[in-house]
Amino acid sequence: MKGLIAKKVGMTQVFDSNGELTPVTVIHVEPNTVVATKTKEANGYDAVVLGLEDVKDSKINKAYKGQFPENVSPKRHLKEFREFEQEVKVGDQIGLELFESTSYLDVTATSKGKGFQGVMKRWGFHGGRATHGSKFHREAGGTGNCTTPGHSLKNVKMPGRMGFDRVTVQNLKIVKIDPELKVIMVRGAVPGVKDCTLIIKSAVKK
Repeated sequence: MKGLIAKKVGMTQVFDSNGELTPVTVIHVEPNTVVATKTKEANGYDAVVLGLEDVKDSKINKAYKGQFPENVSPKRHLKEFREFEQEVKVGDQIGLELFESTSYLDVTATSKGKGFQGVMKRWGFHGGRATHGSKFHREAGGTGNCTTPGHSLKNVKMPGRMGFDRVTVQNLKIVKIDPELKVIMVRGAVPGVKDCTLIIKSAVKK
């Protein structure tokens, strides 16, 4: 497993050697700092804790600061990666070079929040006819049975809050890696708003 903490920049498009256009998402990857390592002997499993973006001491409490060693400044974002492929030690910096031999990524982020939505937007219901006074246009229709059981069953698709969920998009192809700009361009869309924090990993299924 390879993984880093990154930031979403936004979307653009690139042309390949054949002149074909490819929509890509630009991911900015600053070097991640190894904050801690875990071993099977001490913790029961192997893992690496990475941190990104320095934070002032005045912004954190003693309990949060206590998990950082003396040679590592406190970080705003922390993520633990199990079964990390590369051998590292506390204080090391890991950047884009980690994905030089990788072709596909899995990207995890919190999706855009869309607020309270109806069944057509939230679940893709077709709704009723738009004409002839049916008074059934964008509603869900009946949600419960008649006398038995006389109430709505669990897991019925209804209006409600949509978005702002933890989402993982798998098998995004790496189109280009630019070490100078510290960016990775992947084919397709990535969940989350601009400048949100992403977790990028080598693809599990590729």
